[in-house]
Amino acid sequence: MGLGIDIVEVERIKKAIETTKGFREKVFTANEISYCEKRKNKYENYAGRFAAKEALVKALGQGFTKYSFLDIEITNDALGKPTINFKDKKIDVSISHEKHYAVAMVIIEEE
Repeated sequence: MGLGIDIVEVERIKKAIETTKGFREKVFTANEISYCEKRKNKYENYAGRFAAKEALVKALGQGFTKYSFLDIEITNDALGKPTINFKDKKIDVSISHEKHYAVAMVIIEEE
């Protein structure tokens, strides 16, 4: 079992997307970009996904030395519940965001 949590400033992610060439495409999958771009509060959604990816690598205890951001994809089910698609692991994720911050918690269940 593994547990990870991360919090990120929405403005930091917004600034990175707007000013760092290729940042969005290096961190988020095409599906994630499509989802976030359709949202009214798109930068909060980007920040939530960023926090979830960071929380997952913390739960794995390996950091981004072994995996890249694009190896991890955050999707939502029909009711909006976030899901992490990563290898064959059973992963629970919770994401919350508001105007200034996004936070995510990840639990990797025993196999």
